[in-house]
Amino acid sequence: MDVILVINAGSSSIKFHAFEANGAQLEPIAGGKLEELYTNPRFTVKRQSGDVIEDKRWPEGEKLGHDNAIAFLLDWLRSHNEGRAKLLAVGHRVVHGGATYSAPVRVDAQVLQALEALVPLAPLHQPHNLAAIRSIMARNPQLPQIACFDTAFHHTQPAVATRFALPPDITDRGVRRYGFHGLSYEYIASVLPGTDERAAKGKTVVLHLGNGASMTALDNGRSVASTMGFTAVEGLVMGTRSGSLDPGVVLWMLEEAKMDAQAIESLLYKRSGLLGVSGISSDMRTLLASTDPRAAEAVELFCYRISRELGSLAAALGGLDAIVFTAGIGERADPVRKRACELAAWLGVSIDDEANKRHGPRISDQTSAVDVWVIPTNEELMIARHALRQLEG
Repeated sequence: MDVILVINAGSSSIKFHAFEANGAQLEPIAGGKLEELYTNPRFTVKRQSGDVIEDKRWPEGEKLGHDNAIAFLLDWLRSHNEGRAKLLAVGHRVVHGGATYSAPVRVDAQVLQALEALVPLAPLHQPHNLAAIRSIMARNPQLPQIACFDTAFHHTQPAVATRFALPPDITDRGVRRYGFHGLSYEYIASVLPGTDERAAKGKTVVLHLGNGASMTALDNGRSVASTMGFTAVEGLVMGTRSGSLDPGVVLWMLEEAKMDAQAIESLLYKRSGLLGVSGISSDMRTLLASTDPRAAEAVELFCYRISRELGSLAAALGGLDAIVFTAGIGERADPVRKRACELAAWLGVSIDDEANKRHGPRISDQTSAVDVWVIPTNEELMIARHALRQLEG
């Protein structure tokens, strides 16, 4: 059995999915994660059906780390299916491809060096993405590894959409808007033709709403504007990230609150967003179930920011034909979809409440001027497709 392995390496976890490659066809086999790598390691794998294949814990106090976790995963994959699984390639989610990489690329030493130079642009994500690549390269240098970038899909945006109003001595160093969640948006764009031709060929805003959240304007399936910019903290309110913030607030933190850069980074990325506003949780499910008014305030702010950005993206498109909700909150939180669409009534958006409670796929009603859809994303399949195409040349 030929296998494509997809890896998404975070700061303390490694998520993975295995796909069987049968010619040009990819079939999901299993997926899982290695988590709490530096505290209390745990390894879980489930079949596509949801059945647990393995659930392993390490002795208390034992640390695994990224390097040992990758070694364990590769050894487990070799032994699985009675050793008949042949690993063809590994596809990696890499957050930042910079201005250079507008498409997936097979990683060699030169590419790895170029990606390491981008660490300052994504210091919370890029180092861990690359650690997994280096670990595999050290153990099996002949195994093809494909880097798939969250920024690549947005390279179709016009220069005016990516430019900051800053002097060239700053912007020439790579300070510009990049956009993220590109693999999710690319997947949605790939399935839209089979879902709604008007949405596929027209002016569509896709809402990737999860712990990290963003929105992208698609014109004929191509990204023309996005809410995330230089970093993945801009734009919408997120689970623990603040979203867009007046730069003057950061200056105030430095000068008046006497916070250093590390403290500000921790605040904006880890202690803000839904968690910061509610003081309860970063999980939308918890907030929707809560009767605490602070939870309702956080949810309302989340939806309000969506409505503001929707207007901005509709302006960038010069109109609006369709809206697509995707990712964890977008796919499953019907109260959030309902409120976001209520706030977009001025655009002619009207939804069918029963269809919305069923999670679609179409949730707009017959009177709506804009088609509204709920479409599950699949970033892992998108990465596996890219890896297979790279192998095919």
